[in-house]
Amino acid sequence: MNAETGPSDAAIAASGNAHEFSVSELSFALKRTIEDNFGYVRVKGEIGRVSKPASGHLYLDLKDDKSVLNAIVWKGVASKLRIKPEQGLEVVCTGKLTTFPGQSRYQIIIEKMELAGVGALMALLEQRKKALAAEGLFDPAHKKQIPFLPEVIGVVTSPSGAVIRDILHRLRDRFPRHVLVWPVRVQGDQSADEITRAIEGFNKLVPGGPVPRPDLLIVARGGGSIEDLWSFNEEAVVRAAVASDIPLISAVGHETDTTLIDFASDQRAPTPTAAAEMAVPVRAELVARVLDNARRLVRAETRQLAELAARLEGLSRGLPKADDLFALPGQRLDHAGQRLGLGLGAAASAKRGHFDRVAGRLTVRPITNTLSQSARRVSELSVRAQRAEERVLSDRKKRLDQADRLLESYSYQGVLERGFALVRNDAGAPIRASKGMKVGDALELEFSHGDRVPVSVSGKPKVQKNKAPKAAKAPSASKKPDPGNQGQLF
Repeated sequence: MNAETGPSDAAIAASGNAHEFSVSELSFALKRTIEDNFGYVRVKGEIGRVSKPASGHLYLDLKDDKSVLNAIVWKGVASKLRIKPEQGLEVVCTGKLTTFPGQSRYQIIIEKMELAGVGALMALLEQRKKALAAEGLFDPAHKKQIPFLPEVIGVVTSPSGAVIRDILHRLRDRFPRHVLVWPVRVQGDQSADEITRAIEGFNKLVPGGPVPRPDLLIVARGGGSIEDLWSFNEEAVVRAAVASDIPLISAVGHETDTTLIDFASDQRAPTPTAAAEMAVPVRAELVARVLDNARRLVRAETRQLAELAARLEGLSRGLPKADDLFALPGQRLDHAGQRLGLGLGAAASAKRGHFDRVAGRLTVRPITNTLSQSARRVSELSVRAQRAEERVLSDRKKRLDQADRLLESYSYQGVLERGFALVRNDAGAPIRASKGMKVGDALELEFSHGDRVPVSVSGKPKVQKNKAPKAAKAPSASKKPDPGNQGQLF
């Protein structure tokens, strides 16, 4: 009996009974048998269902017109695939055949995936082109203007091929420029990633930094088959070309080769040499053009000056001569100058005669007399003003004294001097009548010379009827009032 393949017919016939396997034993026996007999296989088929869960693994179906084969691409391999598995795509897969005992099925673990023939590549290329065009990545509005004469040119290509030599040679012949080469692989599994990083790396350079930032990029490669040029059809390369802030020229393959980067670039060159020709003008042609423009400018200036001189000469013929223009004004100026000299002499003589007449009336004595009389007049007026001031001040003082006496006579202090007292309440307000007073109210009596005595109401005030006033009796000579003792008010 073979534990892996099960009992043989001879063993069954000899024993008369079949060997009993557990489900797991049978499943793993089949798994080892398939893996031993089909270690690595290449399978051609059409991709059916494609599933990519959160784990990053890819699950898909490979099918033809009769059968379906389950396939798995582990996460580490899926990120390195040159093509993106899509439903309906015909591919050739290389991998290891195995089983999945949990569901009693066999499957292939894919380690490499290739497109099955040029037809499949062209179909994938056309499908990808339509998808990217629908996003607007090939819109001409996004195209940037190629600089006329860039100072620095960045080239993304292989450093060992003939492409870079052709570009440098043509730049040297036309107009030498500073060239920065970002070496990449232009074919193979990792080439698309390197080209993408090169375009992004050039754009990340800072202007004025230690490494100069290019003013123009050239992505170039020599000719080849569609498989060889497939890296330039990858979506990452196309998106990097569209996102580049630096104008980009694509020069991939020969004139008949077309890749997706050609649609995304700002300008397409049929060959790498043509890209160099688009990048810079011919220096000799520029020098010749500048010299030709300089000669044309000199001829134009000379011709314009000659035309202006002829026009000026023609206009000058219509103008009168300068002698004729200034003859009459000059004559009038001469006559005015003569009259001015005579007029000045006559005016000076008249002023001198007037001065002599006035000076004759002016003598020293009359002026002295006038000043003496004026001084006496000023002295008299000063004395009179002083007397008037003294008289006014005396009158004002008398009026002020009268007003002071009148004010003193009206003051209540005079009444207090005559033996009366002023009654105030606790708030300091004068009291004129006893109405409203109550026993215990606090009062204050003010006498002459500012003396004040606090008192209080001790009894009910007496109300006297209005009677005719009696004549006051004159105090007897023997009974004199005591000025120091007023007595009680109530």
